[in-house]
Amino acid sequence: MSASAAQKTIDTARTVTDVLQPRNVLLLGMLGIGLAAAGSWTGLPWGLLGALCAGIVPAAYIERERRRGTWGDRHVVDRRPRAPIFFVILGSIGAGALVMVLGDAPVGILVAMTALWAMTVVLLAVNTVWKISVDSAVASAVTALLAAVHSPWWTTGYVLVAAVCWSRVALGHHSAAQTVAGAGLGAATAAVTVFV
Repeated sequence: MSASAAQKTIDTARTVTDVLQPRNVLLLGMLGIGLAAAGSWTGLPWGLLGALCAGIVPAAYIERERRRGTWGDRHVVDRRPRAPIFFVILGSIGAGALVMVLGDAPVGILVAMTALWAMTVVLLAVNTVWKISVDSAVASAVTALLAAVHSPWWTTGYVLVAAVCWSRVALGHHSAAQTVAGAGLGAATAAVTVFV
């Protein structure tokens, strides 16, 4: 592969990973889940709260720590300093879920929050020994949850999950096994939470 073709691949992978980063996937996905869970526009604020707690607050924490020099970029390529991020995510999702329970949110959005919380627990545990892909896990979980609450047609979103997996490998942030494991974990936790 020529140098220009290799650079084009890297540029494409970087665009895919930036556009489909967890914050963005959660923002759109949780709005869709909230809408379906309530059956009307009244679910949108609940979806926005879910996106805020599961994606936007953690992304803001990562950005703050990146600016402080704790790690080099939002991807936190080295798995060792990732534990605090998972604890922030768990606390933020837990707080959001509590507000949802107290506010009598639709069950579907609470199920989604539970799935994301459970997935984060497993990601934290696995991350202690292996750098599983969070981006792949989030993309997969949101796709599976949308398919469960809306329509099985949402499983076509796995084309985008595959794109996320490819981009993470192309950028050298993960191995193929780490992205496949992340995607499998996302789908599994969504399925277990929805169908149990």
